[in-house]
This record gives sequence, C-alpha cells and structure tokens, in this order.
Amino acid sequence: MVDIQSSELDLLFYALSDPTRRQILSKLNEGVSTVGGLAGPFRMSLAAISKHIKILEKANLLHRKKLGRIHECSINPGALKSAEACIQFYTQFWNEKLDDFAEHLEREGKTKIEIKNRKRNR
Repeated sequence: MVDIQSSELDLLFYALSDPTRRQILSKLNEGVSTVGGLAGPFRMSLAAISKHIKILEKANLLHRKKLGRIHECSINPGALKSAEACIQFYTQFWNEKLDDFAEHLEREGKTKIEIKNRKRNR
C-alpha cells in the first residue's frame, strides 16, 4: 500500500479534517505569516489558534520558527504527498473493483437475456 506509518497518516488526515486548520494552510499558501497574522481573520483567541497550529505542526504540515517573541509559520507542502499517495492508492483500488463489478453485471445481464430468449423459443 502506501509507504507511510499509519499513525502519521492519521495525524495528517486529522489535521486536515478541521476547516479552521485548512483555512490556516490556505493563508500560509500565500506566504509566511506570524501566529498573530494567522489569528486575525478568526473569531477565536490566540491560544485557540495556537492549538490549531500545534496540530498542523505535529502533522508536519507547517513549520514554526521563533524569532524572539514572534513566531513565524510557513507551509510544508511536501507533507501532503503522503495524503496524495494514500488517496491515489485507494482510487486505483476502487476503480479496479468497480470495473470488475461492472463486468460482472454486464455478464449477468447477458446471461439473464439468454435465459429469457431460451424460454421464449421453447
């Protein structure tokens, strides 16, 4: 399957599951920002934003650099590669299963039509 620890993937998808954290990542995609700058658009305390940032940091989705009292955050887009690999694996898996299922249904449909035709011809 995907070459990544399950716990790492769990952290990654957990971090991405929250809309606030996704908005933070979207903001960081525009460039480096301070924690205060990230907190600006949200109606929550700096402590609450800091908790979200810690989750993103733990999932390796962002890097935080301390410059005295200022904390600068930047996005780590490489961390999304493992999520992409996981999604691609399951997409391929389910596409193959659905193709097999469609073929099965097609064969079954032809079989039923053949049975009906035999009954009519008797």
